[in-house]
Amino acid sequence: MLIPVIAYYILFKYWPMGGLVIAFKNYNFADGIWHSPWVGMKYFKLLFSSASTLQIIWNTFWLSLLSLLVGFPVPIILAVLLNEVRKSWFKKWVQTIVYLPHFFSWVIVSGIVLSLFATDYGSINKVFKLLHMEPITFLYESHSWIAIFVGSGVWKEMGFSTIIYLAALTTIDPSLYESACMDGATKWRQIWHITLPGIRHTIILLLILAMGRVMEVGFDQVYNLQNSAVADVSEVISTYIYKIGLGSSQFSLTTAMGLFESVISCSLVLIANQIARKFDQALF
Repeated sequence: MLIPVIAYYILFKYWPMGGLVIAFKNYNFADGIWHSPWVGMKYFKLLFSSASTLQIIWNTFWLSLLSLLVGFPVPIILAVLLNEVRKSWFKKWVQTIVYLPHFFSWVIVSGIVLSLFATDYGSINKVFKLLHMEPITFLYESHSWIAIFVGSGVWKEMGFSTIIYLAALTTIDPSLYESACMDGATKWRQIWHITLPGIRHTIILLLILAMGRVMEVGFDQVYNLQNSAVADVSEVISTYIYKIGLGSSQFSLTTAMGLFESVISCSLVLIANQIARKFDQALF
């Protein structure tokens, strides 16, 4: 039964890794991957000698870090709050509402964002006009664009993680809450000493997985929301690879960028895993 799964990962995950050799070659279609001339670290030196490339790497890291810092606690808080709801119909209704955006594509979400924040026809600026206020260029200012980027990402994905935490909360023994209540523990004390420790392994696991995506800002989200006015903060590795690699056919340069991104992501996963193992007992 494992053969199809193993075959899938070998053919579509491990075998394509051989293409990473393009980062060390001056790749061209005529010679192919294996016969293109070897250039060693040429493209890595070219990457890190360019100020624009360093800015792209910083944008990727900064946007991902902001998304992690803002977005990671939200599903935990939402799951804890829903766990305290006693009206099952209301709980299911809220779960459905917050989970629904997960199924939207970024094309749809970006359309919603534009309909809200666009300067000319956005709903928010229409309200400002009715109040005789000047419209705000939300999508053309760096700070407001970053806030919209992070907020739309949190809104889209928080429902999925909330479901995972709610499933983890069902494994906590209800007698622990009863004992805590008899001992006079307040609701906040019960959450801090029972609920959060009860799902700490799930929190750690999802945090480790999230750390692996710190250098991966979703292409769809950025590409659909970015514009030339905020290119200094919205240009990230994924859009750079698309524009330079596919648009300008500089495959070796963008493969080097992709390899750098993968190495950093793998390192962050290993570091987060070691820290989690070391401080697991001290987290709560």
